[in-house]
Amino acid sequence: MEIKKVGVVGCGAMGSGITQVCAQSGYQVVVSEINDELLNKGLALINSFLTKSVDKGKISQQDKDSALARIKGTTNTKDFSDCDLMIEAAIENMDLKKKIFAELDKICPKHTILATNTSCLSIIDMAMATTRPDKVLGLHFFNPPPIMQLLEIVRTIATSDDTLQIGKDFANSLGKTTVIAQDTPGYIVNRLLIPYLLNAIRLLEAGVATREDIDAAIHLGLNHPIGPLTLLDLVGLDTTLFVASAMYEELKDPRFAPPTLLKKMVTAGWLGRKTGKGFYEYK
Repeated sequence: MEIKKVGVVGCGAMGSGITQVCAQSGYQVVVSEINDELLNKGLALINSFLTKSVDKGKISQQDKDSALARIKGTTNTKDFSDCDLMIEAAIENMDLKKKIFAELDKICPKHTILATNTSCLSIIDMAMATTRPDKVLGLHFFNPPPIMQLLEIVRTIATSDDTLQIGKDFANSLGKTTVIAQDTPGYIVNRLLIPYLLNAIRLLEAGVATREDIDAAIHLGLNHPIGPLTLLDLVGLDTTLFVASAMYEELKDPRFAPPTLLKKMVTAGWLGRKTGKGFYEYK
């Protein structure tokens, strides 16, 4: 099956980035939000990112204009009725995602592939809210989607070989490198990443080292681009808490149990860069 038109549910940080990547790769894209305010905010993110790319000489003004011309924003899910691929990028709430998938199942043609960008939730649960579980899979982009090269494709026990191949071909058309994971909590990346991040918090919590020394040790000792506490501030402490809690609930593995310090910081509203304060402070 040839994918010509892509639909994206959600135009937040991830949804807007996914929309941009698809549009820059030549696809017609319809992206939705629950109201005009959030939709306009997301479309402004895309415009801003592309403008910076033009200013840096990475793309031409014509490239930017062409990409924007391929994007249609909407608050009406019926506009997805002729999409060949749907990518759900709503907040990480299973009940909401099931509702979205059930609605898309009724709106989209029978050939449409339904994908989710979830980073940790069970995809088969979403698939079973539809009449086409064989056409459901995970397409887990990384933040920010226009820059990060990896696309983690997640196959459920019901995903067909054809659906998986279409997912691979689509990822390749975006210029992404793919890895294939089974539908288990955290898949590949978060299954490895979350314990690493939580252990960094536990070191700080136990007074083993300062935040600066923990970050420097990983940055310089393991040649990571940034240290774990800086990465936590970038990802968002609330996001990390949600993912860790969901994985712990499913696996009951103490490696995924959120540290007390993480829970207290989220309660205090210290969520990282997006609130101006996390493990570090930001202007």
